[in-house]
Amino acid sequence: MTEPITASYVQEDDDWKITVSGSGKELTGRAPGIIAARDRADQLVEKLSPPEHSTVVHLLNGSALEFTAAYMTARLTLPEIEPLEVPPPANGKAKDKAAKPPVPQGKELPKAVDEAKSKEKPEPAKTPAKAAQTS
Repeated sequence: MTEPITASYVQEDDDWKITVSGSGKELTGRAPGIIAARDRADQLVEKLSPPEHSTVVHLLNGSALEFTAAYMTARLTLPEIEPLEVPPPANGKAKDKAAKPPVPQGKELPKAVDEAKSKEKPEPAKTPAKAAQTS
């Protein structure tokens, strides 16, 4: 059987006060911002009842619709971010694209394998068109 639990939110300056009530108990908490307040409400609900046995109604000014609108607006609004500044290269020139990045420590080939690879230098394959031209 599911137990109805009510989570009420009240904004106090920049913080939110949360009151979670159900099962004849009441818990309160505070959080900075509505998103953090919603997370805090979930933590308080877990103290009252196991999540699989509870239905939570979130209310702002007594309205689930008002809470949902405020919460979704906060979730979908991107914060203002300053543009990314890319510093100039240290030597004043662009890096060579052909240069290989360093191999992370512990990912190098064993020395014997590395030496064997450097000894095996395959000759470039001749294409049939080049072979015909040189004849």
